[in-house]
Amino acid sequence: MKKLLLATLLLFCTIAVTAQSIKVRGVIADSVSQPLEFANVVATVTSSGAIESYAISNEKGMYQLDLPKGETYTLKASFLGYSTQDKSVTVAEDATDKNLDFILNSLADELDGVEITYVMPVTVKGDTIVYNADSFSTGEERKLGDLMKKLPGVEINEDGEIQIEGKTVQKVMVEGKDFFDGDSKLATKNIPADAVDKVEVLRNYNEVGQMRGLGNDQDNVAINIKLKEGKKNFWFGEVAAGGGTINEDEFGYLAHPKLFYYSPKYSLNFITDFNNIGEVPFTFRDYFNFTGGFRNFNQGGGTRFNVSESDLGFAVAQNNRANEIETKFVAGNFSWKASNTLDVSGFGILSDNRTNIVTNSIRQYIASGATENTSSATDQRSQLAMLKLSSVYKPNANLQIDYDILGKLSKQTEGANTISQFGSVINDIEENKENKPISINQNVNAYYTLNDKNIFAAQVQHLYQDEDPFYNAITDILPFAGIIPADTTQNRFNTNQQKNVITNKLDAKVDYYYVLNNTSNLNATLGSTYSNQLFDSNIFQLLDNGNQVNFSTTPQIDGENFPLRNDVNYTFTDVFLGLHYKLKTGQFIITPGATVHNYNLRDEQLGTENTQNDWKVLPDFNAIWNIKKSESLRFNYAISAQYTDVNDYAEAFVFNNYNRLFRGNRNLENSLAHTYNLTYFSFNLFNYTNVSGNVSYARTINGFKNNTDIIAINQVSSPFNIDSNFPDETFSGFGRFSKRVKKLQFSLQANASLSKSNNLINDEIRESESFTQSYQTSVRSSYREWPNFEVGYRLSVNNYNNGGLEQTFYTQRPYANVDINFLKDFTFSAEWDYYNYNDNNNTVENSYSFVNANLYYQKGDSPWEFKIQADNLLNTEFTNQDSFNEQFNTTSQYFVLPRILMLIVKYDL
Repeated sequence: MKKLLLATLLLFCTIAVTAQSIKVRGVIADSVSQPLEFANVVATVTSSGAIESYAISNEKGMYQLDLPKGETYTLKASFLGYSTQDKSVTVAEDATDKNLDFILNSLADELDGVEITYVMPVTVKGDTIVYNADSFSTGEERKLGDLMKKLPGVEINEDGEIQIEGKTVQKVMVEGKDFFDGDSKLATKNIPADAVDKVEVLRNYNEVGQMRGLGNDQDNVAINIKLKEGKKNFWFGEVAAGGGTINEDEFGYLAHPKLFYYSPKYSLNFITDFNNIGEVPFTFRDYFNFTGGFRNFNQGGGTRFNVSESDLGFAVAQNNRANEIETKFVAGNFSWKASNTLDVSGFGILSDNRTNIVTNSIRQYIASGATENTSSATDQRSQLAMLKLSSVYKPNANLQIDYDILGKLSKQTEGANTISQFGSVINDIEENKENKPISINQNVNAYYTLNDKNIFAAQVQHLYQDEDPFYNAITDILPFAGIIPADTTQNRFNTNQQKNVITNKLDAKVDYYYVLNNTSNLNATLGSTYSNQLFDSNIFQLLDNGNQVNFSTTPQIDGENFPLRNDVNYTFTDVFLGLHYKLKTGQFIITPGATVHNYNLRDEQLGTENTQNDWKVLPDFNAIWNIKKSESLRFNYAISAQYTDVNDYAEAFVFNNYNRLFRGNRNLENSLAHTYNLTYFSFNLFNYTNVSGNVSYARTINGFKNNTDIIAINQVSSPFNIDSNFPDETFSGFGRFSKRVKKLQFSLQANASLSKSNNLINDEIRESESFTQSYQTSVRSSYREWPNFEVGYRLSVNNYNNGGLEQTFYTQRPYANVDINFLKDFTFSAEWDYYNYNDNNNTVENSYSFVNANLYYQKGDSPWEFKIQADNLLNTEFTNQDSFNEQFNTTSQYFVLPRILMLIVKYDL
């Protein structure tokens, strides 16, 4: 805590130093006194020409600048299509705030001759915000992510993704060419900061020109990186390699070559990373979340039907921290302008991660009241491969055809040894899992403009997916003795499960837009979804002598035999017709609509066929109030019908875990979800304030729930539709406020979510409630000559009330970062994170810190950089996490990599 107090003292001292300045305010207007919004004002030091401050006018034409005392400044006001006006201001030591107005004359007839002789830090052009990178760089930035978080209105979340005005960036481009389409983290972690000239933020983004303005693109944000002149038409990048020690007794290594080339004709990017020090560029979670730019089919059309991953719940390292991590990563990205009408692009990603995860957990079961203590050591290997090819054919302005194919192949293996103890019973468990899923996703889009009134868009998407998860558990205690007819004479029980799920899913739709006038259009949608899934599974026992015993049915349960082998053919179809009307009136845009659906379900299993047929009319409504160009309030309401896939319809038992069995229910019906969402954005470049917030409410009727029987720590579950008198409800809220005051950026963020759900536990309906809260506040500096710092505080409160058992967990996380340039060629950076974790009963309480530090040396413009890197200097051993579901509460302790000391050498190409 002493470090936190010192950082706070530094903050107040810095505020006192920066207080020696005045504000210059005024109005920028044209020759007839009409205010000019988004006009630029830049203040340069007259003697040196260095930019001291800048401003952008608001809707009233007002601007304001902070200018240090003791200098003479030249103020230049400009606006595209208007003459530039200069004024000189001397700010004496005893000066007070000043007012200074500008009148700009139109240059409509001389627009081509306008030349701006200086670079504005921020320029606004319609829906595009352009940031000049050098205006925000303070010299310590290494990667794009370091630079991005210094731009007004831009945040980098804990996953490394870029968020702008509260929205996650969906596409990153460099010089207008896709950079690993579908993932912004690869850009923030790998593009060198010193190669960036400008960052263009593209709001309301739609990559198809004909479709802009027809739908609602308010949530679509992309960025385009403009490179410095020395980086175009030349290879650039870096080669980094290093070695060191892990906890003084193991060799640590890192190799990280990167190479980039951009020209008007084509681009090439190569990224590699080999290390065993916990730097994971592409995680198992990233792989499954990586869309490759594929769009959600018929988003907002009213149907929720997703093909789930039939994996086995592989362990995931917490925050990429584990006991041991070894990473091998290779990725390549290209784009090629084959002709004036054809563009081709693609990428390939190969990743091989070996992870050792050591965990201690306390799990409290609600229904039985049992407490299970587990200690587990898990060795995991994830081999991932991904390849995408894309093409865009645009012979003229009225026609565009896109084709994409994305292939994903992986192999995950996991071996875990777990000691489970509940009461006086101890079970030694060995689990082995393997999965080798393959998926191929193809997408064809066509856009045709017949004339100004009639526009057509068509989309066809096909998914092929083959999954074959294998599960093996070797236990001291026979699992589910009343269900699995195992040979009880064995020394240990070797239970195995084979499963295979093959999916073919075809989506197709045609949209027709009839443009009524400049403010309204009609959109008719006709489409269909077809999904066929083949599901096979069987459970068997390996005896001590190596023989295999296959199981087909259970012993009688309540006088009935239940199957242990699945052979299911499941088909889901949705044929739909939708109509939407979009109207712009004044500051408002409203889009009401409705979609008619005909759903058909058919499953063949257990020698019989079961069918369902439903008709649904699902309305939706969207309203946008554009209060100002940079301020809006949006409301969304929709009813959606949710259907599940074959995993919930297959009626034979399957293992999900050593103590969890699951069987599907072929009589499941759909659920209906009502969602309400209110979102506010304000991005004010006049006073450097960014505000965003969201409030949402969801109510699910006839929802999918699990009917769970819990005996001690063993669970047997089956899905069912809960009565509409017991709906699930979720209330959630989010707010973010940030403001720049001179060279300091202040931010405040809050999240809260209240969820209420009902489940059937041991034939009794139980209400479960979780209330999670997280808060964060911080202040960050951006000085060029002074050391830079960030000081912050995070608090998370998780309250769980499950069937009357209530628990609350608190995590307090003050943190501080510092960057110091000294002796001209040296840079020192350090990060400190303090964790205090406890519950309301004080049965769990842990405090620990993580300290990382880096010392850089780079002489002048030399391409060589030397770095001493120290991770986990305090040699902290573990982290904590809690979780909640309807059956149990869990608090876990994860062991992490020990202290690592490295010497890394980097050469800039």
